[in-house]
Amino acid sequence: MTAELAQKFTPFIETLTLIPSSGGRFEVTAGDKLIYSKKAMGRHAQPGEIAQLLQEQAGFREVPLD
Repeated sequence: MTAELAQKFTPFIETLTLIPSSGGRFEVTAGDKLIYSKKAMGRHAQPGEIAQLLQEQAGFREVPLD
């Protein structure tokens, strides 16, 4: 997923940080905005779901590759 996000949204990503945690927690934030929480949803994200949520909730646009 990290590679997918970096490929699609490179101009929008200033930093990308992976923080290990315990208890099966998985969260994605953009700035201070929580985009996805596995704990809140009760499930893993589906393929492409995080990218879609970033477009809808954080205004990211997919950038075509040259």
